[in-house]
Amino acid sequence: MIWMSWRQFRAQALVAAAGLVVIAAGLVVLGMDIRDTYDSYLARCQGDCADAMRQFTNEYRNLLLFLDAGFILVPGLLGMFWGAPLVARELESGTHRLVWNQSVPRRRWLVVKLLFAGLAAMAAAGVVSLLLTWAAGPADQMANDRFEAIVFSARHVAPVAYAAFAVVLGAVIGLLIRRTLPAMALTLLVFIAIQVAVPNLVRPYLMPPITISTPMTSEAINELRNLGGLTDRPTIGGLTIPDAWVTDTSELLTADGRPLDVAQFNKCIEPGGSHDSRREGGGTFGAAAQCLGDLDLHVTASYQPNHRYWPFQWLESAIYLTLSALLAVLGRWRIQRRIT
Repeated sequence: MIWMSWRQFRAQALVAAAGLVVIAAGLVVLGMDIRDTYDSYLARCQGDCADAMRQFTNEYRNLLLFLDAGFILVPGLLGMFWGAPLVARELESGTHRLVWNQSVPRRRWLVVKLLFAGLAAMAAAGVVSLLLTWAAGPADQMANDRFEAIVFSARHVAPVAYAAFAVVLGAVIGLLIRRTLPAMALTLLVFIAIQVAVPNLVRPYLMPPITISTPMTSEAINELRNLGGLTDRPTIGGLTIPDAWVTDTSELLTADGRPLDVAQFNKCIEPGGSHDSRREGGGTFGAAAQCLGDLDLHVTASYQPNHRYWPFQWLESAIYLTLSALLAVLGRWRIQRRIT
């Protein structure tokens, strides 16, 4: 059974191995370049190196985000090309009638297939994740944004669990709809949807967040990314807490804990008004920041400290591996009871 699985899988394995060699070579070159640039910036700075390190981080930020975005799709592509055809191809071509009438029971056949493809996908994802984590190491250390959704999903052990889940997901979808091309497309769509949902709906709550009250002085407001939003509520965006991932912030609150009046908020930030930030004051929001800072405002913020990064990696990996196991159980039940 193992030999037969290898014979059927060897073409995909050889293509993946060739791709890994190319990716590995590129990441090794990138990692060496990042380290040389880091040493260069460090040698040029005198005393306070904060500005030099910000320039170093910005130099590679877009490239690394592009690589991260591409890499988090790799497990989905493995599920699409390795997982989805695993059973659907046999059902679509009719060869399952021969395969499942041999000495190997169909449930054992499915388990061996899933283990073979799943372990290969985990190994491939693990190699790329290891190399990308190493290559981006100095830039990640300076950026200190390891909890950023796209960075977290492309580093360390989590991508290995994503790959296992994607392959099992593809195999079960192929088993259910019994058509290879629709199964491949649906696998990728479902995987992408889950990868969007988990960082926003699950990851922030894997551990209880810490909640604090932060005063919104004019200086603090000028450090924000934006004021207000689509709903015209007194909201803020881009609040940062040192060495932490901010998961939620309240609306701007007055000293007695009530939400700031919308009319007062708009009076401070509306363009062309008496506090037009484009005409007065300094900083990002100028006079608008000064106007809001004079109101003695604060926000409550929930955050996860950076030292929880590894527990989050292991917890999320455990969730994906558990989902993989549950899907595999569903597949074993389905292949025995409903497929003839």
